Amino acid sequence: MRFIDKLRHRWHEADSLLCVGLDPEPSRIPRHLHGDPDAVFAFCRAIVDATASYVCAFKPQIAHFAAVGAESTLERLIAHIHAAHPSIPVILDSKRGDIGSTAQHYAREAFQRYAADAVTVNPYLGQDSIQPFLDHADKGVIVLCRTSNPGSGEFQDLLIDGLPLYRHVARRVAREWNDHGNCALVVGATWPEELAQVRSDVGDMPLLVPGIGAQGGDVAAVLRNGAAADRTGLILSSSRAILHASDGDDFAQAAADAARLQRDAINQAR
Repeated sequence: MRFIDKLRHRWHEADSLLCVGLDPEPSRIPRHLHGDPDAVFAFCRAIVDATASYVCAFKPQIAHFAAVGAESTLERLIAHIHAAHPSIPVILDSKRGDIGSTAQHYAREAFQRYAADAVTVNPYLGQDSIQPFLDHADKGVIVLCRTSNPGSGEFQDLLIDGLPLYRHVARRVAREWNDHGNCALVVGATWPEELAQVRSDVGDMPLLVPGIGAQGGDVAAVLRNGAAADRTGLILSSSRAILHASDGDDFAQAAADAARLQRDAINQAR
C-alpha cells in the first residue's frame, strides 16, 4: 500500500491524527533497563506496542539511534513495527538533502535499508536533490517547510516577490514536485497562522506538524488552521511527552495513557 493510502486508512481506522516520535535518550531510559545491552530496542519496542492503538504513524529520529551506534537497532525496530502493527506507517525523520548519487544513496538508506514508509527531506538544494526520493512513488516524501524551532524564521520568513520563502516551498512542492501524489510538508505547531497559509497553498496535502506536547503547540489552533476539509490531513507529532511520561517500571503504560489522552484531546478539537 502507498504511504499516503496507508496514512489515510490509519486516520480512519484508529480515529487518530497522533504520531508518536521515537527519539530515545539513553540517559532517560528507565533505570531497570540500564543493565540490558539491548536497552534502546527494549524501550522503544515497549513504547510502540503500548501506544499502537492510539496513533496514525510512528516517527523514529535517526540521529537518536546513530549517535549511540544503534543503526541496526533502528532497522530492527522498524521491522518490528511492520510485523506487529502492519497498518501503521513509519516515517523516518532524517531530513536528508544532497546532490546526485548521494541523494540516491540516502533514498536507498531510507526505503531499502530501513524500509521506512516515508522520510523527511530538506528542499534547500532544489528538486534534483529530492528527485531520487520522489521517484519512489509508493513512498512518502515529507518536505521541510515552516519548521517548529525558534530560529526557523531566519531564512524561512525571508520575502521573495512578496511572499515568505516557506510559502514558495509549499507552492513549489504542491504544484511541481507532487506528480506521484506522495508529498507532504513539515509545518510546526508553534506557527498556527503560517499553518493556515500553507494549508491554503496546498489543498488537502498531508502536513506533518511537530511541536505539540513538550514544545507546547496549541492543539486547537493547529486543528483550526491546519486541518483539511474532511478534518484529517494532519500528522501531529509528540515525542518526549509520551516517551518519557514515566521513568519507572510503568513507563510503557504511562506512555499509553499519555498517547490516549493526547489522541482524545486532538479529536475533541476536530
